Amino acid sequence: MGKYASDPQALKALVKPECVHRDVYIDPDVFQLEMKRLFANTWVYVGHASQIPNPGDYLTTDIGDQPVLASRHGDGSIHVLYNRCPHKGTKIASEPCGNTGKFFRCPYHAWSFKTDGKLLAIPMKKGYEGTGLKQSDASRGLKPVGATHVHRDFIFARLAPEGIGFEDFFGESLTSIDNMVDRSPEGKLVLEGAPLRYMHTCNWKMLVENQTDTCHPMVAHESSAGTAVSVWEREKEKGGPKPMAVELYAPFMSSYDFFEGMGLRVWPNGHGHTGVNTSIHADYSAVPGYFEQMVEAYGEERAKKILGENRHNTVYFPNIMIKGPIQTLRVFKPIAADRTLVESYTFRLVGAPDMLFERTLMYNRFINAPTSIVGHDDLEMYERAQQGLHADGQEWVDIRRLYEPGEAEDVTDLAGGTSERQMRNQFHAWLKFMNAPGDATSGEDSAQDREAAE
Repeated sequence: MGKYASDPQALKALVKPECVHRDVYIDPDVFQLEMKRLFANTWVYVGHASQIPNPGDYLTTDIGDQPVLASRHGDGSIHVLYNRCPHKGTKIASEPCGNTGKFFRCPYHAWSFKTDGKLLAIPMKKGYEGTGLKQSDASRGLKPVGATHVHRDFIFARLAPEGIGFEDFFGESLTSIDNMVDRSPEGKLVLEGAPLRYMHTCNWKMLVENQTDTCHPMVAHESSAGTAVSVWEREKEKGGPKPMAVELYAPFMSSYDFFEGMGLRVWPNGHGHTGVNTSIHADYSAVPGYFEQMVEAYGEERAKKILGENRHNTVYFPNIMIKGPIQTLRVFKPIAADRTLVESYTFRLVGAPDMLFERTLMYNRFINAPTSIVGHDDLEMYERAQQGLHADGQEWVDIRRLYEPGEAEDVTDLAGGTSERQMRNQFHAWLKFMNAPGDATSGEDSAQDREAAE
């Protein structure tokens, strides 16, 4: 994997407190090292339990460059397994999701496995007598990932068999997931609809950084959101309510002062969110009957507290972002140093009025879809950056906005809404987990997290 794999000091030298070297975005060797270390040692989002509600249900995805599947076993437990037959290596499941019945069957030689991964049957098994199969890894069936944990129906996995525990990795950052779930009067989310998939010709970290970059919306989105706002300014004289589309577009054109006032919070291990005090999601029109449902479910004080929390974008390092007030989740899947697949998912608040889900769907189409006008603004910026970083005039990328010398790392802290503190926070975590071995880091026993999934 080149010099960075064999020289920890060379890897460490890529990240300074106020800037990072361009190789973190463009070097193929760095990318491969991320797949083997970063995505092995961190807890990565796999899917949502509502996608696999019944025994035999499964979904497939990738953690870094590793194909995995999550399955619902007969006892209701969820298992995350490597999507590879232990015989010849054939992928067991090739579809994004489905129901396999009571067992998985390899399409190549018909080895079959229970939905918890254990070996069930091998055709012509006598042919393996005396060969040592019983003592081999193949006899153990589909290999589980290092650890699995389900939090409020969100499925996470860590590839490394030992390492930092789930609670230690996420800590207080889980309050963003909790708030999104609590917005349902029944305290439950259901993932509905197919994800919007959009290929980006840029490094995956550019997308993650952009989620808390609040100095770009009024610039990059002026031609899209800005045009929508100007059209509405002209049309509103005719009367009638403000269209939902305008409510969704308009906040992107908020001022620097507004975004600075939103505030930023960072958490240890690379997590953080914009929108501490307010956000672009704070002033949507009230949905009739919704607040009354929340009061009935939680009491007035608790309902006001839940709905009064309007976080903008919460980044869960390394590669997802959620929007609690609008109930969306985006996954940034690394494909190559300069290619990233983005998947955007929508959730329904169980028991809440349908208009809320309508707004969620509309937001996802308008902002995150390949056909959106806002998403293309960002895509152009990512592509320009990926190309521009190859220019030899400068080798460093600056992330020092509102930086203070001696800034504390791996802490929970607040900053101004236009600070690049969260970007610096992510790169501190990046370096931390890139320097951890892929199969052994300190932390709680993975068995505890496996039990939490059952």
